[in-house]
Order: sequence, then structure tokens, then C-alpha cells
Amino acid sequence: MKLIHLTIATAILALTVSSCKKDEPITPTPTPETGNIVVTSNVTVNTTWTNDNIYQLGGRITVTNGITLTIEAGTVIKGEAGTGANATALLVARGGKLMANGTATLPIVFTSVADEITSADLVAGNFGSPNLASDVDGLWGGIIVLGKAPISASNSGSDLAQVQIEGIPTSDANGLYGGTDATDNSGSITYVSIRHGGTNIGSGNEINGLTLGGVGSGTTVENIEIVANQDDGIEWFGGTVNVTNVVSWNCNDDALDTDQAWAGTLDNFVVISPAGHCFELDGPEGTMTATHTIKNGTVIASDGTRNAQDLINVDANSMVNLTNIHITGIQTGQQVNRVTASGVVFSGITMDVLSADLASHVNGTVPAGITVGGSTSPQADLTRFSWTWAAEAGKL
Repeated sequence: MKLIHLTIATAILALTVSSCKKDEPITPTPTPETGNIVVTSNVTVNTTWTNDNIYQLGGRITVTNGITLTIEAGTVIKGEAGTGANATALLVARGGKLMANGTATLPIVFTSVADEITSADLVAGNFGSPNLASDVDGLWGGIIVLGKAPISASNSGSDLAQVQIEGIPTSDANGLYGGTDATDNSGSITYVSIRHGGTNIGSGNEINGLTLGGVGSGTTVENIEIVANQDDGIEWFGGTVNVTNVVSWNCNDDALDTDQAWAGTLDNFVVISPAGHCFELDGPEGTMTATHTIKNGTVIASDGTRNAQDLINVDANSMVNLTNIHITGIQTGQQVNRVTASGVVFSGITMDVLSADLASHVNGTVPAGITVGGSTSPQADLTRFSWTWAAEAGKL
């Protein structure tokens, strides 16, 4: 497939000569009202979105099997408002690739059309929204990446190698994820901030900021910020992908959610004031089992009037290693739950509370791996997050 890398000028040229090049796709010109390039069709040829344009998602846009969407550093992508079947999202189908590689000085921003941020703001080092508060959520959908790595799913007791991702109708086969290729490659996503998403797609069903369904270890996911998502910040559904350097801030459900025996590692992260669980760590749903690791993190369980529902929530059959995590901003009633789950290992978990209060924040006998610790306790390497809106807002 021919790689498309069109500026506004070349897009106009393509329109002019389209009658002579019927087999080549045409990049739409910017709309007169906003100057944004509105994308309303699936990405079916290799395509590049450039940072001299703002791209506006006009619906659920899918990067289809065998196709690569490349997004330049410093590009801003905005999702239109819409709920249910009209929810906007960028979906990377199995076999498709998203190459969205920003930098610490030019991150890629996914946000709402209500957000007035531009690429010029990013060039100037202004990474926060100029007009939306950092807790405004549900204005569009989010990013969904699907792969061919193993998952643990079942139906009526029978294992399923592939299932449909939540939020995508079963009539759309692009919503399938799972398989047998643990090293599957869905592309590279680095220095990407995803904001104000999680629109409602059904009764009590919203889109995560970043959904990773059956994503394989060949995929790179590093330096990710989720701000003000109506559902979870990041949710993993099985797969083997490793993720590094994450900020999840002001999500209205869980900050980090794992399901279906994810077998990867999250290394170096910050969680700030989700409304739900700081961690929602569910166990396998089928007979396939795998353990994931979450390590080197700082959790701020409350910030101002925003308080997490609880600290760490697991199932009886969850399989996860939690290592080197410092939890601060702890309020009355916030707890670590189900500490007796045999597949859950706590190691180096420090809680910023008085020794006399530690037991009240653990639902059950306090494991040896959970202790009291203050500001000098091990935590995330915050120097990795200088490019985020959270850092600019002084939340780190």
C-alpha cells in the first residue's frame, strides 16, 4: 500500500487530479468552520496524520487489518460528541497498526472537539487545555487497540479464543480480539495524552481512555497520560503487552483495570484520584491463566474533593504481583480488599498512614508486604512525566 502523507496543499492537489487517480484515496480538506480535517471513514490504506492539521473523528474510525495509521509528534486529534452507536473512537482492529509516536516536547493529544488546544500550544510547551477543566469527562470515546495475543475468556464454561470488545456492536467484526500470537504487534504508542473521553455507549457502559484487548508483546506502549475519562483510565483484556510510564488522573471509574489474564508488566506509573478503584484487578475468566506485574508506582488516593472508592480491589482468583507501590492521600474507609487471594502477591507496598491506622485500611489481616511508609518510601520516577498535563498542573 502507498503511504499517504498529505499536507493541506497536497490534499487540494489530490482533489484536483482525482479523476486521473481513481484507485488512490483522497484526504479531505479542512472544514471552513474549524479548519479541522474531519475523518468519517475507516482507514483502509496506509495513512499519515501530520501535525500541521487537527484531525476530527466523526464517528468510530477503524484502522483495518493490514493497514498502518501513522500520527506525527505534536498532532492533535479531537473526537466529536456522541453517545451509543454514535460514540466517537479510534479503533485499531486485529492486524492493523497505530504508529503514534510523540516526544517529551511534542506529545500527541487525543481530546474533545470542545477542547481549544492546538498544535501551536504543544510547540509552545503548553500541554494543558486552555478552556476545559481537568475533571471534565465523557465528551467523546477513546482509543481501542485490539490484537491476536491469548486471552482467558469463556461462554457457559467453554473457553473462547476470541471475543468482541465491550462497546463495539457484534455486527462489527473489527471489534474481535484474542488469538494465539503472544508476540503480536499492533504498533507503537508513545508520549500520548488521552483526555475528556469515556462517553456512554449503553446503560452504565462507557469507553476506557485506552483499551488494550489481546494486545501482544510486539506492541510498544510507553509514556501514556489519561486525563478525566468517564470510565477507566487504561483497561487490559488479556494479552501480553508491557506498558511503561503511565499517568491516570481524574478518571470517573477505575484508574487501572485488568481482566482475562493479562500477562504483561506495568512499570512506573502514577494514579491520581479516580472516583472508583485505584486498581481493579480481575482474575481469568477461562481455564487459561497468567500473572501480570504492576510495579514502581505512586498512588494519590484523594485530591481535594475527589476521593477514590478504595485502594486495591482484586477477585478471589486474581493473579497479580504488586511491587514497590506507595499510596498516599488515604482517606477514612479506603481499603485494600481481598488480601487473602492466593494468586495476589504484595511486596513493598507502603501506605502513608499512622501505624495505628494501618489495619483499618486493609480488609483482613495485613500482609507482610504492606507496611507504613512516608514520603521517602519507594515510588514512581516522576522525572518521566514532565511532558504531561498533570505535571504542568502541579499534581505530581
